Amino acid sequence: MKKSKIFTLAFGVLGIASTLLSSCDKYDTYVIDAPENLKDKIDSIAQANNPQRGDTLKLDILTAIVGPEDNSAGWWSEFSDYFTIPANRMLHLEFENYGTGANNWNNYNVCVCEGQRDGDGYKEYFVLRSDLYGWGNADYDGGMIKSDYGENLIGDDMWAVFREKMQGAYVYMDIDHSKSGYVFLNIKHVAKDGTTFSQTYEQPVSATADINAFLICDGSHFVMKDAYTITSKHAEIEDQMASTITLSDTPTVLELGNEDFWGNTKVSVMFADGSSIEPTREDVVITEPDITTVGQKTVIVTYNKTKLGNAGDPVSAYYNINVINPINALAVTKMPEVTTYKAHGGFMDPLNIEGLEVTATYADGTSELMDNNNLQIYLDPSVIGESEVVIAYIGSSSTVTTSYPVTVEKGEFKIGAEDFTNGWWTTFSSDVVVPAGQSRSFKMLVKSDNLGNWHSPCTILRKKDLSEYCVVRMDNYGWGASYEGNENLVTECDWNWDTFMDNINDSEVIITITNVGDGTAEIYYDVTYANGEKHFQSYKGLPVDMNNLQTALVTEESCLISID
Repeated sequence: MKKSKIFTLAFGVLGIASTLLSSCDKYDTYVIDAPENLKDKIDSIAQANNPQRGDTLKLDILTAIVGPEDNSAGWWSEFSDYFTIPANRMLHLEFENYGTGANNWNNYNVCVCEGQRDGDGYKEYFVLRSDLYGWGNADYDGGMIKSDYGENLIGDDMWAVFREKMQGAYVYMDIDHSKSGYVFLNIKHVAKDGTTFSQTYEQPVSATADINAFLICDGSHFVMKDAYTITSKHAEIEDQMASTITLSDTPTVLELGNEDFWGNTKVSVMFADGSSIEPTREDVVITEPDITTVGQKTVIVTYNKTKLGNAGDPVSAYYNINVINPINALAVTKMPEVTTYKAHGGFMDPLNIEGLEVTATYADGTSELMDNNNLQIYLDPSVIGESEVVIAYIGSSSTVTTSYPVTVEKGEFKIGAEDFTNGWWTTFSSDVVVPAGQSRSFKMLVKSDNLGNWHSPCTILRKKDLSEYCVVRMDNYGWGASYEGNENLVTECDWNWDTFMDNINDSEVIITITNVGDGTAEIYYDVTYANGEKHFQSYKGLPVDMNNLQTALVTEESCLISID
């Protein structure tokens, strides 16, 4: 499957939300007065960046102007030539950048990959945007993007200044394929008024196989000026000490007799240069607790290697786990304050368990008030009338359940704005729990401005604490830990891309999310256009914790209206 990536997550380090791929048709061209000495400044930077060397290999530029000059190119539709970078060579590109100026991402994008799009063996290492954002395979690490934007783009709104300076900016791009198995990007921009600003990035790649690079338009176009390769400037990379270790998804409760105190614990180690890895359980040193008696126990996790795997200074973290007797029964000992809900088309009011108290009875006959965070609590939104909220404790050998009665009334739900003014990541449905072995469906009428494939419903899979597994769109695209680099992921669709965007409005869409029960989830879009034409989109093999899965919908510049 071709993965034409568009990623939308917020760039947390800067605290800036970078929204995804809004399409704009026409914008006025920026006109910036250039200083008289600008050419001298560009030539000076060029001379500093590009020393004359006897090993220079000049590359032919077959596509001199990349993309329509009115900046009408949509995402993943217009590309530069491929530029091959053998190991121990550095590619140098020079080009002028132009874009609509509407969004941060309406500028150049660079992809580093093996193979060629749609060809056998094609795989992306990463895509890097000009606005300090990117995505890629399992080795991609946004923490390795560095820049001087905050120092050199002066103004109350740095990104407004950035969008202005990028119009007509002269770009120097070095992509260094080190024989150490890393690629190093160094990108310098010279604005029309002489302002300079840079970003850098590095990531592991094949140490021996050729890699390719190409530029991608998105509401932008480029005028190519120069391309050549020289010998790599990076014979080896500097080793880094581990600086911090963090633990997530740690278990909080363990039944006596169950020896798995690790559960789904994930480890993240950050190094001094800002890069990070996720070592496995075998890569860390664990101080194991005594789990043969009940009570609170402490698990200590230590990592004692450098970035290159050498012996290094150790960093440690810990979590606490409560060893309990097995639970034989649950009982609701205090009802919650809210027992009436509205539901329609698979949507429903958020479940409110304020005031709910659940008491557990253990195998030894003792009882204790449960922490509701250790329970699975869900209501089936498809049942109208008298219903039950199910409460489950997932034990090591069995699942114990109880319930309490509620009333579910029919009521229409609407997500998004009917005038299509809702931006990305602003309008959501409530979250619905999807228990192991079960499915949840949403049925809706989609209202859209038909100006982008992504102006349609997206499905979020996440945990109870709202940490995401993935987000997948209706148009055969997604992102997130369960999507990126997932070799077991299977996506299928029967879209006609020439007519997809024009038929979003007034489509009837049923989205079904299935918790398969084997540690994976599936998502199926069943779409009927207003003209009666039917299509589908499916995703299978998305890794999830089957005991911790809930789903919600989000939409951009479109509106979802629930229907029976």
